[in-house]
Amino acid sequence: MSLVQELMNQNNIEGFRASDVIKRFTPTEIREAIQNLIANEQNELAYALGDAGLSLFPKSEDMLAMNGLLAILRNDWPQAVEMLEDLKAIQGDQTQPFTFVMLVRALRCNLNPARALEVVREGLALYPDQLELVSEKLSLDEFSDVMVLSESFQ
Repeated sequence: MSLVQELMNQNNIEGFRASDVIKRFTPTEIREAIQNLIANEQNELAYALGDAGLSLFPKSEDMLAMNGLLAILRNDWPQAVEMLEDLKAIQGDQTQPFTFVMLVRALRCNLNPARALEVVREGLALYPDQLELVSEKLSLDEFSDVMVLSESFQ
């Protein structure tokens, strides 16, 4: 039985706890279940499963990535930044371009363009031809230019 099926059936079993079900599954299986729940517009259950998965597997790349994306869906920018920064720290030089892009966007939404520019530069050092990172850098460079101009008028 899949994790999603077990979670759906848990309401029918007295005293059954979600954590008892979840800990039998791998982080990858939990991530896939969350993706399934989101695809079926069961967001609240997906968020709860993400929290539970992260509590069981706090250093899992699958759990950090998925919880970062869930935080983005909720517009919880500080949480998204935290999850994606932790993911980037674990992955190190193996950080994927998508992680850099999502982290840059979360940082921008969290009103931290200076850190976003640092992260986009780190990403471009590893992936100089990645179009989304190049685009983010151009946008952040324009923002920096505007900020410098506005500061000079104050």
